[in-house]
Amino acid sequence: MEIGIDSFASTMTSEHAQQISSVQAMSELLARIEHADQCGLDVFGIGEHHRKEFLDSSPTTILAAAAARTSQIRLTSAVTVLSAADPVRVFQNYATLDLISKGRAEMVVGRGSSVEAFPLFGFDLQDYDELFIEKLNLLLHIRSNERVSWSGKFRPAINNLPVYPRPVQDPLPIWLGVGGTPASFARAGSLGLPLMVAIIGGDTHRFRPLVDLYREAGAKAGFTPDQLKVGLHSLGYVAETTEAAIAEYYPGHAANMTKFGKERGWPPMSRARFDAHRAPLGSLLLGQPEEVAEKILRHSEALGGISRVTFQMDNADLSHAQLMRAIELIGERIAPVIREA
Repeated sequence: MEIGIDSFASTMTSEHAQQISSVQAMSELLARIEHADQCGLDVFGIGEHHRKEFLDSSPTTILAAAAARTSQIRLTSAVTVLSAADPVRVFQNYATLDLISKGRAEMVVGRGSSVEAFPLFGFDLQDYDELFIEKLNLLLHIRSNERVSWSGKFRPAINNLPVYPRPVQDPLPIWLGVGGTPASFARAGSLGLPLMVAIIGGDTHRFRPLVDLYREAGAKAGFTPDQLKVGLHSLGYVAETTEAAIAEYYPGHAANMTKFGKERGWPPMSRARFDAHRAPLGSLLLGQPEEVAEKILRHSEALGGISRVTFQMDNADLSHAQLMRAIELIGERIAPVIREA
C-alpha cells in the first residue's frame, strides 16, 4: 500500500491560523513536499480550487516546482477539475510534468466538488455530468493516441492532429476521483481506471457497496483485480500522542468545516460529530502513529483492500512545523507498519 499527502495549498487566512503571506505559504508547501520525499512517502497530491482560501489554481505549476526538488515521490493532482478544463491542455501539462519529474507524474481527475471553476471558465453547471463524461473520453483517447481525431458537443473537433509532448510513462497514470455517486464508481470500473475515493465524514465502511460495484463493473469489462486499484483520501493528522493530535487539530478543523459547511448545507462541526469521525470506524485518520496505522489497515479490510491512502492535513490551520513533524511521523512510524502488513 502506498501512503502519501494531499494538499489544497491553504493560504492560512482564518482566525485560528498564524497569518502568513501567500509567498510564505507557497514556500512552506514546497518544503513539505520535499520533506515528504526525504521521509520516504510515496505520493504527494495538489488539489485544484479557484478561491481566496487556496493557492492551488495551477496545480501542475506547483508540482513542477516540487519535481525539481524531489527524486522519488510521485506527484499527482488531487483532483483535476476536468469538467471545466481542456483535456488537450491537461494532457500536455501532465506529460510535461512527467518529463520534468522523469516519470513520476500522475493525475486524479474528477468533476470537482467545488464548483467555482464552472462559471469562471464559461461552463454551465447544468452540464456537470455530461461535460465530465465527454472530456474524460477525450483525455483517455489522447493518452492512447499520438494523433487524435475526435468530435463532441462541448469542444471544437480535432481532425487528425498530434498532441505533444508525450510522457515518459506509457500510459500516463490517470485515476478517477469520486465522492459517493454509484455511477462514478461503475464508470471507473468499466474503464479500468484506478479509483480514488474521497471520504471526509461518516464511517468508511459504508463505501464498501460502492467499491464492490466498481470491482464488479471492472471485472465485467475484462479488467483484472490488479488493474482495479482503490485509493483512499481522508482528512487526518498525526502527532506524538492522541491527546496532542486532537488539541492541535480540532479548533481549526471545526472552524473550517463549519465555514465550508454553510456553503454546502452541512450542520456546524460539533465536538460530538468530530469524535464520531475519530471513532474506530470513522473516516478521520487522527491520533498517534500506531493508532492511525491500525485504523488504515482496518479501513483497507473494510473496503476489500486498498492500494493507496493519502492524508489531507492542511484543512485545520496547523503550523508549518506541526505539518512537517506529522510528515516525519507518517514516514517513520506509519508507512513501515502499512507496508509490512
